[in-house]
Amino acid sequence: MRTFDNNVVTVVGTICSDLKFSHEVFGEGFYNFKIKIPRLSNYNDILPVTISERLLVDFNFSQDKLVKIDGQLRSYNKIVNEKNKLILTIFARDISEEDEENVTNPNQIFLDGYICKKPIYRTTPFGREITDMLVAVNRPYKKSDYIPCIAWGRNARFSEKMKVGDRIKIWGRIQSREYQKKIDEENVVKKVAYEVSISKMSALPEDNNRLSE
Repeated sequence: MRTFDNNVVTVVGTICSDLKFSHEVFGEGFYNFKIKIPRLSNYNDILPVTISERLLVDFNFSQDKLVKIDGQLRSYNKIVNEKNKLILTIFARDISEEDEENVTNPNQIFLDGYICKKPIYRTTPFGREITDMLVAVNRPYKKSDYIPCIAWGRNARFSEKMKVGDRIKIWGRIQSREYQKKIDEENVVKKVAYEVSISKMSALPEDNNRLSE
């Protein structure tokens, strides 16, 4: 598999922020903005996007515009309060205006990677089964993206037994999730986490430790 084929994202949503300069690499500027994608539950996922200035040359960027973005889900570490924080963003490879009538599945991701942290199985207060995983996905120049993923139900029970180093293919969507973090006895701050919600998964036996023992 080519490296670019192991991390594929297609999202369709509404631009909901201004462009903000992020960084420059070899004279090429990159910008951040956010895109709003509706779920069937009437909740909106607000997802971060990073895009090259070169993709915006002939594109009329404006808020409330419906766009389609093809790219990858990337991660990088950022120092926040002297601690490493994993930052996720959709790295755009293409952007185009979209017609609302053409939208069928507005939030899709495919990953082919490796379990890099012991999966954690838990149940919600409502009895739903969830397994949290961290999946490493290779990209060029010996780099990797580390993607938090969550599996549900029977997939949660299956992935709970996976081991570090096991290879896994994942199909699903990228979601944003708000949570509250207590910073001291009196103050609580609202945070947003990004993760992949798995709808389908496949383990590859030839690469998996647990199936070869």
